[in-house]
Amino acid sequence: MLCRLHSDSRSVIIKMRLLARKVFFTTGVGTHKEDLGSFEMALRDAGIEKFNLVAVSSILPPNCEIVINEEGLSELMPGEIVFCVMSRNTSKEPKRRVSASLGCAIPQNQNEFGYISEHHAIGETSEQTGAYAEGLACSMYETWTEKKPKETFNVSTSAIVGDEGLWTTVVSVAIMVL
Repeated sequence: MLCRLHSDSRSVIIKMRLLARKVFFTTGVGTHKEDLGSFEMALRDAGIEKFNLVAVSSILPPNCEIVINEEGLSELMPGEIVFCVMSRNTSKEPKRRVSASLGCAIPQNQNEFGYISEHHAIGETSEQTGAYAEGLACSMYETWTEKKPKETFNVSTSAIVGDEGLWTTVVSVAIMVL
Protein backbone atom coordinates (compact mmCIF):
# COMPACT_ATOMS: atom_id res chain seq x y z
CA MET A 1 0.00 0.00 0.00
CA LEU A 2 1.29 3.46 -0.81
CA CYS A 3 0.49 6.45 1.35
CA ARG A 4 1.08 9.99 0.10
CA LEU A 5 1.79 12.70 2.68
CA HIS A 6 1.78 16.37 1.74
CA SER A 7 4.16 18.79 3.40
CA ASP A 8 5.09 22.26 2.20
CA SER A 9 3.96 21.52 -1.36
CA ARG A 10 6.16 18.41 -1.44
CA SER A 11 4.87 14.88 -1.51
CA VAL A 12 6.39 12.11 0.47
CA ILE A 13 5.43 8.58 -0.48
CA ILE A 14 5.63 5.96 2.22
CA LYS A 15 5.32 2.29 1.37
CA MET A 16 3.30 0.46 4.01
CA ARG A 17 3.24 -3.32 4.34
CA LEU A 18 0.28 -5.09 5.83
CA LEU A 19 2.20 -7.88 7.52
CA ALA A 20 0.86 -9.51 10.65
CA ARG A 21 3.21 -9.40 13.65
CA LYS A 22 1.01 -11.67 15.75
CA VAL A 23 -1.79 -14.16 15.24
CA PHE A 24 -4.21 -15.85 17.60
CA PHE A 25 -6.63 -18.70 17.03
CA THR A 26 -10.18 -18.89 18.32
CA THR A 27 -13.38 -20.89 17.83
CA GLY A 28 -17.05 -20.27 18.41
CA VAL A 29 -20.51 -21.83 18.17
CA GLY A 30 -23.77 -19.93 17.79
CA THR A 31 -27.47 -20.68 17.39
CA HIS A 32 -30.27 -18.35 16.33
CA LYS A 33 -33.53 -18.38 14.39
CA GLU A 34 -31.74 -16.54 11.54
CA ASP A 35 -28.64 -17.77 9.68
CA LEU A 36 -26.88 -14.40 10.06
CA GLY A 37 -27.86 -14.28 13.74
CA SER A 38 -26.24 -17.65 14.36
CA PHE A 39 -23.05 -16.41 12.67
CA GLU A 40 -23.04 -13.34 14.94
CA MET A 41 -23.52 -15.56 17.99
CA ALA A 42 -20.59 -17.76 16.88
CA LEU A 43 -18.40 -14.66 16.51
CA ARG A 44 -19.47 -13.55 20.01
CA ASP A 45 -18.61 -16.97 21.39
CA ALA A 46 -15.19 -16.66 19.72
CA GLY A 47 -14.74 -13.14 21.20
CA ILE A 48 -14.33 -11.41 17.81
CA GLU A 49 -17.77 -9.91 17.13
CA LYS A 50 -16.56 -6.31 17.56
CA PHE A 51 -14.33 -6.32 14.46
CA ASN A 52 -14.86 -5.89 10.74
CA LEU A 53 -13.39 -9.16 9.54
CA VAL A 54 -11.74 -9.47 6.14
CA ALA A 55 -10.96 -13.01 5.02
CA VAL A 56 -7.50 -13.61 3.56
CA SER A 57 -5.82 -16.69 2.17
CA SER A 58 -3.74 -19.10 4.11
CA ILE A 59 -0.22 -17.80 4.71
CA LEU A 60 1.30 -17.57 8.19
CA PRO A 61 3.65 -14.56 7.76
CA PRO A 62 7.37 -14.82 8.51
CA ASN A 63 8.28 -13.93 12.11
CA CYS A 64 4.61 -13.92 13.11
CA GLU A 65 4.24 -14.69 16.80
CA ILE A 66 1.41 -17.00 17.83
CA VAL A 67 -0.15 -15.51 20.97
CA ILE A 68 -3.03 -16.27 23.30
CA ASN A 69 -6.40 -14.66 22.58
CA GLU A 70 -6.23 -12.13 25.40
CA GLU A 71 -2.90 -10.74 24.20
CA GLY A 72 -4.10 -10.42 20.62
CA LEU A 73 -7.44 -8.91 21.59
CA SER A 74 -5.71 -6.30 23.78
CA GLU A 75 -4.09 -4.83 20.65
CA LEU A 76 -7.34 -4.47 18.68
CA MET A 77 -10.06 -1.81 18.87
CA PRO A 78 -13.81 -2.31 18.35
CA GLY A 79 -14.73 -1.48 14.76
CA GLU A 80 -11.20 -2.09 13.49
CA ILE A 81 -10.76 -3.80 10.13
CA VAL A 82 -9.06 -7.08 10.97
CA PHE A 83 -7.67 -9.66 8.58
CA CYS A 84 -8.39 -13.30 9.34
CA VAL A 85 -8.36 -16.82 7.99
CA MET A 86 -11.79 -18.31 8.71
CA SER A 87 -13.41 -21.70 8.44
CA ARG A 88 -17.19 -21.48 8.79
CA ASN A 89 -20.03 -23.96 8.59
CA THR A 90 -23.75 -23.71 9.25
CA SER A 91 -26.88 -25.82 9.12
CA LYS A 92 -30.50 -25.83 10.20
CA GLU A 93 -31.04 -29.57 9.72
CA PRO A 94 -31.90 -31.22 13.08
CA LYS A 95 -29.30 -33.66 14.46
CA ARG A 96 -26.78 -32.62 11.77
CA ARG A 97 -23.19 -32.23 13.01
CA VAL A 98 -21.30 -29.23 11.59
CA SER A 99 -17.60 -28.64 12.12
CA ALA A 100 -14.98 -26.04 11.23
CA SER A 101 -11.23 -26.25 11.63
CA LEU A 102 -7.95 -24.51 10.89
CA GLY A 103 -4.66 -26.36 10.58
CA CYS A 104 -1.33 -24.59 10.97
CA ALA A 105 2.15 -25.56 9.74
CA ILE A 106 4.91 -23.55 11.42
CA PRO A 107 8.12 -23.18 9.37
CA GLN A 108 11.48 -24.54 10.55
CA ASN A 109 12.98 -21.09 10.01
CA GLN A 110 10.94 -18.26 11.56
CA ASN A 111 12.07 -15.94 8.71
CA GLU A 112 10.08 -18.06 6.27
CA PHE A 113 6.31 -18.30 5.92
CA GLY A 114 4.07 -21.13 7.04
CA TYR A 115 0.54 -22.19 6.16
CA ILE A 116 -2.91 -22.02 7.70
CA SER A 117 -5.51 -24.29 6.10
CA GLU A 118 -9.27 -24.14 6.42
CA HIS A 119 -11.57 -27.16 6.44
CA HIS A 120 -15.22 -27.53 7.29
CA ALA A 121 -17.41 -30.60 7.09
CA ILE A 122 -20.83 -32.06 7.72
CA GLY A 123 -21.02 -35.19 9.88
CA GLU A 124 -17.41 -35.10 11.12
CA THR A 125 -16.29 -34.54 14.70
CA SER A 126 -13.96 -31.66 15.52
CA GLU A 127 -11.16 -34.23 15.97
CA GLN A 128 -11.69 -35.57 12.43
CA THR A 129 -11.97 -32.13 10.88
CA GLY A 130 -8.95 -30.89 12.84
CA ALA A 131 -6.76 -33.81 11.79
CA TYR A 132 -7.70 -33.21 8.15
CA ALA A 133 -6.98 -29.44 8.32
CA GLU A 134 -3.68 -30.06 10.11
CA GLY A 135 -2.64 -32.61 7.49
CA LEU A 136 -3.61 -30.20 4.72
CA ALA A 137 -1.48 -27.39 6.18
CA CYS A 138 1.44 -29.79 6.54
CA SER A 139 1.04 -30.99 2.96
CA MET A 140 0.90 -27.43 1.58
CA TYR A 141 4.06 -26.55 3.49
CA GLU A 142 5.96 -29.68 2.47
CA THR A 143 5.06 -29.48 -1.22
CA TRP A 144 6.24 -25.86 -1.35
CA THR A 145 9.41 -26.10 0.74
CA GLU A 146 10.24 -29.81 0.35
CA LYS A 147 10.85 -29.77 4.14
CA LYS A 148 8.91 -30.88 7.19
CA PRO A 149 7.38 -28.06 9.25
CA LYS A 150 8.77 -27.33 12.71
CA GLU A 151 5.37 -28.24 14.12
CA THR A 152 1.71 -28.45 13.21
CA PHE A 153 -1.49 -27.99 15.19
CA ASN A 154 -5.19 -27.38 14.66
CA VAL A 155 -8.06 -25.50 16.25
CA SER A 156 -11.45 -27.07 15.69
CA THR A 157 -15.02 -26.95 16.82
CA SER A 158 -18.21 -28.82 16.06
CA ALA A 159 -21.83 -28.74 17.12
CA ILE A 160 -24.96 -30.78 16.58
CA VAL A 161 -28.00 -28.88 15.34
CA GLY A 162 -30.87 -29.10 17.83
CA ASP A 163 -34.48 -30.04 17.18
CA GLU A 164 -35.74 -26.46 17.72
CA GLY A 165 -35.40 -25.41 14.08
CA LEU A 166 -32.60 -22.96 14.86
CA TRP A 167 -29.57 -22.28 12.69
CA THR A 168 -26.26 -23.49 14.14
CA THR A 169 -22.96 -21.96 13.00
CA VAL A 170 -19.41 -22.97 13.89
CA VAL A 171 -16.27 -20.92 13.20
CA SER A 172 -12.55 -21.47 13.59
CA VAL A 173 -10.59 -18.27 13.01
CA ALA A 174 -6.99 -17.07 12.90
CA ILE A 175 -6.94 -13.34 13.71
CA MET A 176 -4.01 -11.37 12.28
CA VAL A 177 -2.66 -8.51 14.41
CA LEU A 178 -0.76 -5.96 12.31
